[in-house]
Amino acid sequence: MKKILFQGIAIAALFFMTWFLLSQVNWVDLFRVQKITDKTEQRTGDLFWDFFRKTENEIKNPFVVNSIDSIVTKICNANHIDRERIKIHILKKDDVNAFALPNGHLIIYDGLILASDNQEELSGVIGHEMAHIVLSHVMKKLVKDVGIASIVSMTSGKGGTEIIKEAVKKISSTAFDRKMEKEADIKAVDYLLKAKINPEPFADFLFMISEKENDAMKYFAWINTHPDSKERAENIIEYSKNKKVDFKSVLNIETWDGLKEKLKD
Repeated sequence: MKKILFQGIAIAALFFMTWFLLSQVNWVDLFRVQKITDKTEQRTGDLFWDFFRKTENEIKNPFVVNSIDSIVTKICNANHIDRERIKIHILKKDDVNAFALPNGHLIIYDGLILASDNQEELSGVIGHEMAHIVLSHVMKKLVKDVGIASIVSMTSGKGGTEIIKEAVKKISSTAFDRKMEKEADIKAVDYLLKAKINPEPFADFLFMISEKENDAMKYFAWINTHPDSKERAENIIEYSKNKKVDFKSVLNIETWDGLKEKLKD
């Protein structure tokens, strides 16, 4: 009798444990996101990049492109990220901004590069956006913001220009949720540490833009898409402290200074 009673309790406990675990999963979001196939993400990313390519001025100067590529490649190699997955595009625009598009497209405005006091600040922002890509935040945000129907409509050629414009605006100028931002920050710090890049200047950059939130909204577009800058900076400092790493610059000082001079031309 005791054995039967024990088995009954065990089965009941297993049932309630399974029920609890399953209840923690957002099945609607999970199935909705999984419906977005890799092919659809590729088409969406290419469609969005084509929009920027036609409407913005892309910087193709080899010195500029190779300098930024060196930073991206260093982060990728140190963190076992497929370099081919990250597609960097540098655009001529005063806004201090960078953002990820579907299918690994990463847009960087030269205003961000010029506003960065050092390459470590820039590396932190790049690492943060790469984290959004690797953690699949971009498509999840897009599904939430514009819906699966709109995405399918765009990629099938049935969506009008206005739908594409609205989707591009959503992905480039609205914030990820707080959980995703924190995940991307922590992942970016891990990226930087493994690449032997000091993450503290990234926190300094966030402190700096938090101080400018009231008077520089026009140009500091990264403020709009990455709120709570001061709190995030403090979290980065707390997370990265006591982690002893022999930090090294990716670019030498001449290359970094030359990069900024090229962009000022």
